Amino acid sequence: MTIPLRLGLAGLGTVGIGVVKIVQAHAELIARRAGRPVEIVAVSASSRKKNRSADISAYAWEDDPVALARRGDVDVLVELIGGENGPAKALVETALANGKDVVTANKAMLARHGQTLAEAAEAAGRALRFEAAVAGGIPVIKALAEGLAGNAIRRVMGVMNGTCNYILTRMESTGLPYETVFEEARQLGYLEADPSLDVDGIDAGHKLSLLAAIAFGCQVDFDAVHLEGIGAVSIDDIRLARDMGYAIKLLGVAQMTGRGLEQRMTPCLVPEAHPLAQLQGGTNMVVIEGDAVGQIVLRGAGAGEGPTASAVMGDVIDIARGLRLPVFGQPAAGLVAAPPAAVSAAAPWYLRMTLIDKPGALARIATALGDSGISIDRMRQYGHEGAHAPVLIVTHKASSDDIRHALERFEDTGVLVGAPVALRIEDV
Repeated sequence: MTIPLRLGLAGLGTVGIGVVKIVQAHAELIARRAGRPVEIVAVSASSRKKNRSADISAYAWEDDPVALARRGDVDVLVELIGGENGPAKALVETALANGKDVVTANKAMLARHGQTLAEAAEAAGRALRFEAAVAGGIPVIKALAEGLAGNAIRRVMGVMNGTCNYILTRMESTGLPYETVFEEARQLGYLEADPSLDVDGIDAGHKLSLLAAIAFGCQVDFDAVHLEGIGAVSIDDIRLARDMGYAIKLLGVAQMTGRGLEQRMTPCLVPEAHPLAQLQGGTNMVVIEGDAVGQIVLRGAGAGEGPTASAVMGDVIDIARGLRLPVFGQPAAGLVAAPPAAVSAAAPWYLRMTLIDKPGALARIATALGDSGISIDRMRQYGHEGAHAPVLIVTHKASSDDIRHALERFEDTGVLVGAPVALRIEDV
């Protein structure tokens, strides 16, 4: 008789219940594909009495999630609690110390503690899998660590937060301002309890740091990710970008350069013909560029019960099959921290600002750009507003440091009304 793989499931929220449903609905299919049965033996969550959309009565209950990690009848601990510290981290550490494999969807924990946890897992000879932590149902971890293992990765980029993509595409399709669509997203339950995790790029930055570690064979370094949110993007920016043949996306980019590892999660303009620009709603997309394979595009649901639970079960089935891989694609003990790139690669920039409508105002802005080593590709005024003159400038290629210097010089001109908006035009 084939011995089943026994799961302890910590967290019975949306994803946890999704895992329960898959295990219950596809038991025979999973057993055939895994080569052995997979069953849930014990669960833990914050409330035993909560009404859930799946029957968990057959499973043992633990009030303390860490107790799951000590149970003798659990082979794999599935951590779906969330949070970079606290019970989730204690649970994973205890599971590894007790000789159990771990599957997690916890991007925040891995972005902060991934190196330490990976070393602990590999020293214990256990698996630590996290496909569900990045891009929901898209198997991007597997693609990088396995399918593209023969490539030198040149760049990883993508739209990795469905909530931000929903807000930006909803603004474009309806003409509604950011504040209105933000509140709509909140009412629909799309935003995290702390909305800044979504709209400030933190959630997506966690994911990018994990992909960069695998792609470039280095330690996870979330603190080196340059983060900018979408709060400054207006409906005017979206319309003007589209008029120029671009769409605005919260875009993550990681690439190894001669200056070090560049990691940024920022709103950017991307050409409307590229698949990234055509991405609608809450969908995610990851683009990987390898020296042998060229550019490949992975697109799919980035969150939700089914897609994320699907990713969890993909990892569980690999463990059932006996697949053992280093956590980040290479032995963790040999990974070193990559020097962070201090300056991003040069690119054209979109600059929108409102000036006081008086003689010489535009000349002062042009002078500030020239003094910062930035040349203007095109410039126009639009929608004149009484004593104020909205201005759009597209620069030739410039570094982010040069743009930052120019923005500082703008403040000294005395002709700005409000803060300017500066968005990179990404070469995708």
